[in-house]
Order: sequence, then structure tokens, then C-alpha cells
Amino acid sequence: MPAWQSLTRILFFAGKGGVGKTSLACSVAVALADQGKRVLLVSADPASNLDEVLEVPLGTERRPVISRLSAVNLDSQAAAETYRQRLLNSYLGVLPPAAVRQVEAQILGACSGELAAFDEFTKLLADSAATAEFDHVIFDTAPTGYTLRLLKLPAAWTEYLESNVTEVTCLGPQADIQTQQALYRASVEALTDPAVTTVILVTRPERASIREAERSRAELAESGMTRVELAINGLFRASDRSDRTALAIESRMAAALAALPPALAALPRWEVPLQPFSLIGISSLRRIWTPGETLSNLVAELAGRGRGVVMTMGKGGVGKTTIAAALAVELAVRGHQVHLSTTDPAAHVDDAVRSSIRGLTVGRIDPAIETKRYTAEVMEKVGSGLDQPGRERLAEDLRAPCTEEIAVFRAFAETVAQGLTSFLILDTAPTGHTLLLLDAAEAYHRELANAPGDAPEAMRQLLPRLRDPALTQVILVTLPEATPVHEAVRLQTDLRRAGIEPWAWVVNQCLGLTGTTDPMLKGKALREEVYVDAVRSRHARRVALIGWQEQRR
Repeated sequence: MPAWQSLTRILFFAGKGGVGKTSLACSVAVALADQGKRVLLVSADPASNLDEVLEVPLGTERRPVISRLSAVNLDSQAAAETYRQRLLNSYLGVLPPAAVRQVEAQILGACSGELAAFDEFTKLLADSAATAEFDHVIFDTAPTGYTLRLLKLPAAWTEYLESNVTEVTCLGPQADIQTQQALYRASVEALTDPAVTTVILVTRPERASIREAERSRAELAESGMTRVELAINGLFRASDRSDRTALAIESRMAAALAALPPALAALPRWEVPLQPFSLIGISSLRRIWTPGETLSNLVAELAGRGRGVVMTMGKGGVGKTTIAAALAVELAVRGHQVHLSTTDPAAHVDDAVRSSIRGLTVGRIDPAIETKRYTAEVMEKVGSGLDQPGRERLAEDLRAPCTEEIAVFRAFAETVAQGLTSFLILDTAPTGHTLLLLDAAEAYHRELANAPGDAPEAMRQLLPRLRDPALTQVILVTLPEATPVHEAVRLQTDLRRAGIEPWAWVVNQCLGLTGTTDPMLKGKALREEVYVDAVRSRHARRVALIGWQEQRR
């Protein structure tokens, strides 16, 4: 996986034809844009299929693809025609008509096409005004030989211009090319500056592809391009150790990688797994760098914290209780002390766990029990100093509806405090009930902050603890459908207003992960991808996808 924060401004994806340069270039461009970077993706391949991979028709004008990402094709034929016309115009009035006609015949050759592509290339590479709005410029290049020729041209033309003393050149009159000469020098500087430019050599874990990559590495080194990284695309590891074909493919790839030339093996390396899906479209490109969208990966990150509060939230019926129980069980199995509880009066988290697990305790915040406990404590603490009529008035006051609210709020605060020393997994009630509880937390926090009384520390610290990302992680649970996703988005907005930033989203019951072959279900799985992609790209910092499974009671 790329070290995203250390990627240089200019990136070239180069390699033998068919190794996946375009897919990787597009996926990196999409990932950087999703991270808030402004990206220009450029195809310098005359046989570009950038349009197909991005599913966006492209031309010689930049076109937006997604937010913060634009793309363009360098059309060598159109550029060549523009270049030839500009070159001819530069000779008009400088050379006699007969000489101009001779020049016109000369520039119809292949050289002018190469120069035209090179001219456009240098503008994007070194003309700061042309790409000033972008944080990254990514070049999807042609197969290796063409690319190496293109990368060497800035130095070659710079040397030619510096040594040429005639009044005219194949680039035009010497007097008119000072700007181009400066641009070529700037291109050389950009290409050879490791702080600016990286070449990512893309290869397959195959001997022929690796030999091509090594030749390219050596030529790049000779050209002074020292920032080179190796992307090994399509790595396969057999999951079924009884499948002889899978094992043979894995073994062949391993042997090819074991024989990597030393200089190639020493390069910083990206390892990109073989994907089980077509790399066409934005949602598929995003999946290249998010292969670990599993609940276990979320648990692994949580486990590294050693303690904390994890709250599952969402619309009723999306599977919050099941997800909370799964998180609790896996953390306990990893050796952590875990308490699983719920604020939902209708939830039964003990049913979701099903068996006794060492380190895991299960409880619930029962409004009736908490109200009875709170009432008894107040009667003992306050009522003991009152006469009989006073005790009766106090008892009457405690029968008011707000007593249950206070009792549940106190129990909630005490439960959250358990996350200071161990893991608390809290399955919350459906959205409306949960928001009322959070609103109460904010209201009580304001009152307690201004009151000199002896309110419990857990109640005073509840809201700061919920807002502390080092202690509390909120996980929004949804389904890959319109209403649950929209409800989760609204909930996320409300949480942010309360100063609480959701930590992750779980998209539950995804048919797309089941491999179903039923035509109706396949169609539904395809429609689900729209909502999954929206969660990935617009709403969530972390995502876990869970496949549809039969709900057992």
C-alpha cells in the first residue's frame, strides 16, 4: 500500500503493457481525492483506456471525474496538428516562402508528433501556472519504451538547444524558443528532483514483467531519476490449500519474486493483491486500497487502544445489537476485559452472545430497575431527615416521569465510566431515543457545571467523555439501502452538532458479499453498491462491510 502522506507532487506510473498501470494510477488518484487532495490525472498513452476505467468520456480538455479529481487525455494527433501550425506560423516572415514550404514538408514527419506530445507533457510537468490548482499531477504512461523516451526528452532537447548556434531549429526560430528552453530546463529539474517526482514501476509477479521493470529501473537511474518505487500488481495467495491450481499459481509468483534482481528488490515496494472484481468504475477503484473492510479490522484497531467506550448507533432493525455483541465477543477472545450493555429497553444483548466467554460480562440499563434504585437512594439520603408528611411529598415527587429520565441518565453515566479501565460496548436504542439521551447529557452537563452540589463525578464527566475521541468511538450501523443510510447521515450530523465525531460505519447485510447467482438478488446487490459507495466516499472515515446472513434466534 502506498505511504499516502509521503507521495510526491508528480507521479508517473510506468511499466510493460498489460501490468495494470492505468488501474493503479486511477485508484491512487481517486484515493488522494477522497483524502481531500486536488488531483489531475493525465494519460500520456496514445492507446489510453482512461475513459473506460473511470467510466467518464475524456478529451483534450480537463474534465471533472469526482470531487477534487480531474482527468485529461493527451491527444497526440490533435497536439501534433496544433504544434505544426504553431511552428509554421513562427517561420512566416522569417524565411522565404519556398523555405517555409520546405519546412512544412519536413514537419509532417513522425518527429513533429513526438515533439507535440512532448510539448504538452512539459507544460503539465513544469509550467506552474498550468497546474497550480492541483496538489498532485499523476501521469498514466504508455508502455515502457515510449515512456522512457518521453522522460529522456527534456534533457535531450535542453542539451540540443544549448549547443545549437543557428538562427532556426526544428523547434522554430531560435529567437522564439527562449520560453520553451526555460520550460525544458524546469522539466529536467522536476523529473530529477526526488522531492517532486516519483516513478512507480508497475510489474506483475512474473519473470518477463520483472525483467522489463529492471531494464526500466537501470535506464531511469542513468537519466538521473532516483525516486523510483516498485508496485507489484496482482499478487495472489491461495486461501484453499487443497486447490492445486491455486497453489501452483501462488508458487510460480513466489518464485518470480524470490528472483527479483537486487537493485529492484531494494526499491520501496507496493504490494497490490489480485482483485476478484473488475477494475472499472470509481467504486471498484476505491476497493483496491480498502480490501480490509471487515469487522475484524475494526476490532484490531480498537484492541490496540486497550480500553474505551464503543457505542453502536443507528435506525431500528439495522443490526446494532448483533454488531455490538460481535465486537464484544471478539475483544474478549483477544484477552480484553469487556462489558456489553444496552440502553435499548427492547434489546436483549444476552441473547446475542449465546454463551459464556471469559472476560466478557453482559448487562443492561433497565429503566424500571434504575428508577427503583434511584428512588430508594433518594428516599434514604434525603427522606431520612424529613418528617412523615415530608417523606410522602418526596415520594410523590419521585413518581414524576422525570425521575426515570434522571435515573437512566445516571446509570448511563456510570456505565460509560467503565470504559476508563476496560472495554464497554454499548448497544444504543433506536436513533430518536439515543438522541434524547445525548440531549439530556448536554442539558445535565450545563446544569451540573453551574451547580455547586455533590453530583456524582460520572455524571459531571459524561459529556466530556463522550466527546473524547481517545476514549469513545461511535460506530454507525446501517443497511445498504436508501432510508437506513439517510437516517445514519442525519444521525451523524446530529452527533457532530453535539461535538461527537463518529469513528466508523458498519454496512450490514450486504448481498454483494454473498456471491449469490440468483438474478433477482444479483440485481439487488448491484443496487446496494450505490449506497455502499456513498458511505465509503462521502460519509465514513472507516468502513466495515458484513455480508447477508440468516438471522438465527
